[in-house]
Amino acid sequence: MHVVVIGAGIVGASVAYELAKTGAKVTVFEASNAAGGASTASFAWTNANGKAPRSYFALNVAGMRSHLDLAREFGQAPWFNLTGSFEWWTSPQSQADQRESFRQMKDWGYGVEWIDARKLKELEPDIDVEAVNGAPILYYPEEGWVDPALYVAWLLRAASARAEVMLHTQTRVSGLRTEAGKVTGVRLVSGEYVAADAVVNCAGSWSADPIDGAPIVPMASTVGVVAFTLPVATTLRRQFHAEDLDVRPDGAGRLMIHKVSVDRTLPEKKRLDPAGAEGRALLDAASVYLPALAMTEIEAIRTTMRPIPAGDGLTCVGQLPQMPGYYLAVTHSGVTLAPYLGKAVADEVVFGRERADLADFRPARFFASEGAIVRFDTGPARKRGNEFN
Repeated sequence: MHVVVIGAGIVGASVAYELAKTGAKVTVFEASNAAGGASTASFAWTNANGKAPRSYFALNVAGMRSHLDLAREFGQAPWFNLTGSFEWWTSPQSQADQRESFRQMKDWGYGVEWIDARKLKELEPDIDVEAVNGAPILYYPEEGWVDPALYVAWLLRAASARAEVMLHTQTRVSGLRTEAGKVTGVRLVSGEYVAADAVVNCAGSWSADPIDGAPIVPMASTVGVVAFTLPVATTLRRQFHAEDLDVRPDGAGRLMIHKVSVDRTLPEKKRLDPAGAEGRALLDAASVYLPALAMTEIEAIRTTMRPIPAGDGLTCVGQLPQMPGYYLAVTHSGVTLAPYLGKAVADEVVFGRERADLADFRPARFFASEGAIVRFDTGPARKRGNEFN
């Protein structure tokens, strides 16, 4: 069986790897470079924290478990950091939401516990607990973060070692070829035709870019901004989340900083100056809790488009209605879900085994009735706005 995968980000690499494990021939077409889109401009947080409805929470928990399975499978996982994370909120409304989220997460069996400032200081001495100012602190021991570039590189290399896997970067797919209503391959911008038994679109926020002959699932992608500090002498190991601020280590002494309110200042993706207003806002916010940042600078700042399906914002995965052989896998929770979606898509494409836990996330919901989008009740779980993971 020959499968074409569109996109070599964290989801595309996962799909290619799992397809290769079945013995399928795999060709990956990437319009830019491997891991060159949202994957490497993501906070890359593995979690199911505050995610709803229940089926979406369960899907993200399955993704977290799949990261552990993948690490055991490789015997080492230099891309995966199971460190845990902290969270505190400053406003009364946010703290009320936090308490409700804690109740629901505990009820759903998620790993979460309250800790005090003394415990926070014990675990992460470089955090200024005085700046937390007595706010309630939650600790999530099962959460972590991923280095997406390493993940993609390792999985693509392992895929190539298992089966015939070809990666073509700087190569854009412009159309589908069909026979009797079934997809039989893709047409490249160059005009070349590549035959395939199935095509899986893992192009992320570019999934809505027109591909001739392919139905389009509407996207509501938003701008995301992350900044990277110069190397800092800090022992910080775990990520922390404070109101709309996210901070974590990023290797070699650098820290990554994200802030939802900075994202919202940009109506579109554009190149930013590390010394500009956005970088300064991110560094100043993180320095409140990490005094070690007071004398450093932002080394790099990246922007991307977060791949968010329209309407409900939830994962979209599966075969497109009335189009046998054409599959889509696009999600805002790509880092958390990637290893699980890789297995699920490979199962469905190669063996025809449908996953019941993906029933709520099928592309068919976008075509339910004259293009109407089915919306799910997100329940009482706290939502962090534009989560970046």
